[in-house]
Amino acid sequence: MLKVYGFSRVNKMARGKTRDLRVLWALEEMGLPYEVVGMDHPQHDLDTPAYRALNPFGQIPVIDDDGVVVTESGAILLYLARKSGKLMPRDLAGEAQVLRWCVAALNTIEVPVLTAWFVDLNGGKGTKGSDALHQWGEMRLKQLDGWLAGREFVATDAFTVADILMTHVLGAGIDESLVKDHPNVLAFQRRCIARPAWKKTFAAYCDRVEAA
Repeated sequence: MLKVYGFSRVNKMARGKTRDLRVLWALEEMGLPYEVVGMDHPQHDLDTPAYRALNPFGQIPVIDDDGVVVTESGAILLYLARKSGKLMPRDLAGEAQVLRWCVAALNTIEVPVLTAWFVDLNGGKGTKGSDALHQWGEMRLKQLDGWLAGREFVATDAFTVADILMTHVLGAGIDESLVKDHPNVLAFQRRCIARPAWKKTFAAYCDRVEAA
């Protein structure tokens, strides 16, 4: 059975926001069987030689699909979409749009947003660097808001792995402060987190993952 290496315990601030949720959500949408291998971050499970052999960066998530090991949440979702034949069109043009928006979520949107958060968390709030990052992020969110006007989903007319990645990058509805001033992005996010698979995934995560 496919194994998902995800958190069993993580620091309180990160709980509910970790990237293993992206993979677990996709698996629920696809209806693929899996088992979770729980990793205790405060106990340094990610630093063991055995885990570093799977992921040299010591990050979550990782999947092991009968010996096929894949890391990086975006790569995992694309692998699972191809494996299952779900959440990605079968035609080349449709697949290209999903690839395009997966990359956009992880690079164009996540990079400025996550970097600004990290800088502020580490004492940089109010600095020129922080202000520039926030302006960069706001510009990208405004552009994304324009793209989503009149669209239900980000890449195609149907829900795809690109929507999972974009929704989670934007906070997965746990904290709407990032998108509250962008009505089309906010509506998109709310549509996605209303899906039964997300609700089931998040509830199971909250039951399983302890806060340190």
